[in-house]
Amino acid sequence: MKRDVRILLLGEAQVGKTSLILSLVGEEFPEEVPPRAEEITIPADVTPEKVPTHIVDSSGRAAPHPTPRPAQEPHFGQEVCSAVSSSIQKLSRRWRSSRTRLTRQMWYVWCTTCPKRPPLRRVPIILVGNKSDLRPGSSMEAVLPIMSQFPEIETCVECSAKNLRNISELFYYAQKAVLHPTAPLYDPETKQLKPACTQALTRIFRLSDQDLDQALSDEELNAFQKSCFGHPLAPQALEDVKMVVRKNVAGGVRDDRLTLDGFLFLNTLFIQRGRHETTWTILRRFGYGDTLELTTDYLFPPLHVPPGCSTELNHFGYQFVQRVFEKHDQDHDGALSLAELQDLFSVSPAPPWGPQFLQQVRTEAGQLPLHGYLCQWTLVTYLDVRRCLEHLGYLGYPTLCNQDSQTHAITVTREKRLDQEKGQTHRNVLLCKVVGARGVGKSAFLQAFLGRGLGDTRELHKIPAIYAINTVQVNGQEKYLILCEVDADSLLSTASDAACDVACLMFDGSDPQSFALCTSVYKRHYMDGQTPCLFVSSKADLPEGVSLPGLSPAEFCRRHRLPAPAPFSCAGPGEPSTAVFTRLATMATFPYLVHGELHTTTFWLRVTLGAFGAAVAAILSFSLYRVLVKSR
Repeated sequence: MKRDVRILLLGEAQVGKTSLILSLVGEEFPEEVPPRAEEITIPADVTPEKVPTHIVDSSGRAAPHPTPRPAQEPHFGQEVCSAVSSSIQKLSRRWRSSRTRLTRQMWYVWCTTCPKRPPLRRVPIILVGNKSDLRPGSSMEAVLPIMSQFPEIETCVECSAKNLRNISELFYYAQKAVLHPTAPLYDPETKQLKPACTQALTRIFRLSDQDLDQALSDEELNAFQKSCFGHPLAPQALEDVKMVVRKNVAGGVRDDRLTLDGFLFLNTLFIQRGRHETTWTILRRFGYGDTLELTTDYLFPPLHVPPGCSTELNHFGYQFVQRVFEKHDQDHDGALSLAELQDLFSVSPAPPWGPQFLQQVRTEAGQLPLHGYLCQWTLVTYLDVRRCLEHLGYLGYPTLCNQDSQTHAITVTREKRLDQEKGQTHRNVLLCKVVGARGVGKSAFLQAFLGRGLGDTRELHKIPAIYAINTVQVNGQEKYLILCEVDADSLLSTASDAACDVACLMFDGSDPQSFALCTSVYKRHYMDGQTPCLFVSSKADLPEGVSLPGLSPAEFCRRHRLPAPAPFSCAGPGEPSTAVFTRLATMATFPYLVHGELHTTTFWLRVTLGAFGAAVAAILSFSLYRVLVKSR
């Protein structure tokens, strides 16, 4: 909705522009009329649309040819021009010749009354026939041809400043012309909705069609009505609406449900009957602005993410995207085919995921199951929350969930520094950088995380993916673990970002040189930090190579108080072992265990002592006290 409206009154001398303003403000005809009325502001709470309205009088000013100000200057509010005449017939005869002069006068008045705020676009115009008390009958028919020829003319009003006739209505229509313009919605010549309006309403219809049967049931109509207008329709009102559609549109109602053709007809009828604010309410509730495009404020609501924090979908977000999944899983097989996925994102300009997304999550026979679908949403939310907000907007999250914006579906985690101080993270999404030389098997490691062996990964090089995401159980809790493939050379040669929740330093056990590269990365980025690190010896099925002079991998890890290198191989016929991924996720969840082995018994004993250390100490102290007393 607009922040404010500015109404500029233009017209020839002595037609009553100033009188109109004074009659509105004083609610009586002024006995003495000054040359010009000062600009007045009508507060929002006394206007029908609850929007501040500024009224500017052009009386007493000439209309030379001003020099327009630069187009980059900001405009103030939203404008409407009211062309006032005491004779509609006279205005009708002169409109074509005076149209250019009127535009110039509007520029001049605006530049002199608001030097920094000239109008920068074509504004809607209302034709006003004043002094209707001086003539019998109506002259509206004379101006109708002009209105049909010039689309910027929104409406025509006859009024009388002396008798206070239609004064409030005049300014209401002026305000309405700005807030609910007809021109973007409807073509009066063809008597049809404009293509952009049809496209927007079609998207709204598809979002409201929850069962994808291409028609709106009574339940879906009421949910739509409540989202847009705050209350459902009465049963009789629903029947009346469908009866009107049946009489006017063949196929507008099918099986007692409203079809898209019926939905578009109803909005056309609203506009033809002067109720275009109804259509605008629908459009704006679903995020559309004056240009009938989704606004930036709707697609990208502000969300502050401080340094060291990350973004995750919360349970509201997961509930919504799962509901969207179930809506488009038409064959109810628990997975989305590429056609079903394309249909899901048909309300967006383009899918939010690139073609490589099928290599980033678990799939089943080329289809996307619910688990992989949720993983992909989790990955996008973590890596690019702005894109996540955008596509939640395209899917209608704010309207369908009755929320102010998509940020309601996002949780911003606390700073990682606080996690390290507390000794445990409450994040549900963890990032692991898989660092190593080229050829050590990083890509195979990522695909092994998704349950794919070497035989399954041969075709994946056509669409490389540097991310893989899956869920891992950590101490009975499900965590999302993101693996990110990073070339070790990039971390040594450039100032690349090495930050993560846990680092997996991968080397080829048959190539000692690859281990030396990992040690260099460790010393440069992780040795003096608090990021847990695990060395992984890939290709464990191959014989070890000849060690280079210096420390062996096991000795290096022992010297730096790191866990012993974990062997890994994905060359077997079955799915690779998941133990190393659970270990990485556990290290990321408990970052205070940076050093030392994470053996099962030792690790969980330390976790238990960390949680219940005070209680255990109290019990031991009490037991020792009893022993000492007994010995005495």
